[in-house]
Amino acid sequence: MIQAFGLTSNPRKELPPAVDDVSFEARAGRVTALLGASGAGKTTALRLMLELQHGRGLTYFRGRPLHRIAHPSREVGVLLGDVPGHPARTVRGHLRMLCAAAGVPVRRADEVLESLGLESLRDERLGTLSRGMDRRLGLACALVPDPHTLVFDDPAGALSVQDARRLHGALRAHAAQGGTVLFSTADPKEAARSADHVVTLERGRVVADQEATEFSRTRLRPRVAVRSPHAVRLAALVAKEARTARRSVEVVPEGGNRLAVYGSTCADIGETAFRHGILVHQLADEVGDMGAGAGAVPAARHRERRETDGDRAQGAGTPGALRSSPAGSSSPPSAVSQPSPGDATPPTGPRVSAADGGTDTDVSACGTANRKTPGPRQAPAPADAPAARGPAAPDAVPHRAPRPFSALTLRAARSRDGAVALPPPISVRSAPSPLRPLRYELRRALGVGTGFVTGAAVLLVSAVTAVVLARVGHTPQARLLAAWPRELPLPPAALGAGLLGALAFGDEFRHPALAADRGTVPRRMGLLTAKLLVSAATALLLGVLTVGCDAEVLRLFYGSELAGLPADWPELSAGWLGLVVGCAWSGVLAAGVFRSTTAGLAAVVAVPVAVVPLVQKVWEGPSVRTAAGFPMRVREVLLTQWPFGGERYVAEMLRLIAQPVGGAMTLWLTALLCVYLLMTLRNRVR
Repeated sequence: MIQAFGLTSNPRKELPPAVDDVSFEARAGRVTALLGASGAGKTTALRLMLELQHGRGLTYFRGRPLHRIAHPSREVGVLLGDVPGHPARTVRGHLRMLCAAAGVPVRRADEVLESLGLESLRDERLGTLSRGMDRRLGLACALVPDPHTLVFDDPAGALSVQDARRLHGALRAHAAQGGTVLFSTADPKEAARSADHVVTLERGRVVADQEATEFSRTRLRPRVAVRSPHAVRLAALVAKEARTARRSVEVVPEGGNRLAVYGSTCADIGETAFRHGILVHQLADEVGDMGAGAGAVPAARHRERRETDGDRAQGAGTPGALRSSPAGSSSPPSAVSQPSPGDATPPTGPRVSAADGGTDTDVSACGTANRKTPGPRQAPAPADAPAARGPAAPDAVPHRAPRPFSALTLRAARSRDGAVALPPPISVRSAPSPLRPLRYELRRALGVGTGFVTGAAVLLVSAVTAVVLARVGHTPQARLLAAWPRELPLPPAALGAGLLGALAFGDEFRHPALAADRGTVPRRMGLLTAKLLVSAATALLLGVLTVGCDAEVLRLFYGSELAGLPADWPELSAGWLGLVVGCAWSGVLAAGVFRSTTAGLAAVVAVPVAVVPLVQKVWEGPSVRTAAGFPMRVREVLLTQWPFGGERYVAEMLRLIAQPVGGAMTLWLTALLCVYLLMTLRNRVR
């Protein structure tokens, strides 16, 4: 159950808040629609509920706010906009990464893909998916942790009629299993057809909170959809007979051979056409205009409906026959776009109306829309019968020419009650595992080729730089093996390690994978520790490979005299590995603080450019006392002998930290870590 109390967004410059005191409930076992035109505040309300945007108000998910839930992704499955993920990652790899993040078995990814009929998307890249495919994958991502609540923002916004019906069938099946479903839409027909409860927003405020049946009765208008080659003549006759009978009838031409008649019935229009010998291709009851607060249907669905209308027109009955939909047709009426009263777009097209006592024809402007004309609309099912609201059977969907992604639609798997089959429930242990963030970070880092490409580029640049430095001469052996010219602030390996460290957190903000876990990226110490461990291991591997590759290249070009190790190689090795690891950690922490890969890399470069000179100036400045002999005094304080001569390594590490470069790196990392912890505490307190 979702309970929203007084959701209010922060006021904008000279504008009222996008959401102002919005309160509603979405009960478990039911589908709730948040209806409103574009700009009504639907997306802002959802973001306030999920604590992705600053504002006022409270939202409880089964009695707890989101920041008080230990693992929000297991409680709330979210899809806002496109599927958040790196465009180079495969669909299966993305789902397996989410499995590691949620702490569920990896096989869950294959179960979700198989259940939703998306096996053919297994090896597709996220960047190659169309918006319709992206939406279907979003449902799979939301179902991976088996959450109790699903929150979707316009889930069927770019889908065809058939795919949208199947997607809503999956949401209906989740609600039938006891879950809570909340989705936003701008289409009142979609809300009335797919939801049990409709909350209508207008200008950031709740203007209606109704059951779906009550919403259909009070905010939607019944009409008769007519298709005839003599539509203009039939419209005039219907209006004339309405004036004669002193009945209020409105006839709206919709372009071509289609009419929408409000205030009449199929029987009356059929009798009028029969008496005057007018051929009628289709005659069906529909639900038309809505009240305030609903917007236009996306253009993608208009095109889909035009294609469907064309296919149905080709399969129409023989000429001369009055064709009407069978009374028992199970095909639901399509969503229709009607302008709201506040719409500033000038409507087009004539409208013929016959009012009580009217003697002339009123021709004015009204909004035009492409509408399907299916069979008569069935009465909405009661709220306690969720199966009746499920998607229509496959044989009720008209045949359509194959689309490029027709094989990737949701599988029409049905249970006995007609609901879409969902993945089986899973049991997740509530105890946190220290390896869970580490598994996630490993799958995130190895799921794309960025790290491998960066490593290869670092090795190539480092080898070329080492050959050039050896050719020029006057370069110490240590700098030659590290390919570190005196003119550059950092060697290629250190820059590469810093870049990979910055990408570790920067990609989380550019391509978030944990959107439901407290903001775009959860500020958890477990996740930070995992990123530091993986980045340190990557930096160590890169540093060792760089020195080894440079030594082999120098041996190949100039012989073994330039590839030998210096006499003090243990101390130099410790300093070298400490440098690359420090750069990697600087990139991780800076990207986490500033939420940018570029800022993370800039922080890495700032250490030798700005921090080291400042520390050297302070260290070498006039002072009464110095810290000379600090490592030896610490060694004397320790007193104990470490196994395997470990006290030597501790003393060497302290000697490196006491140097200006080591001290600068240590101070910089400490400052970044403190800022990160302060931001984490601030978010948790808020």
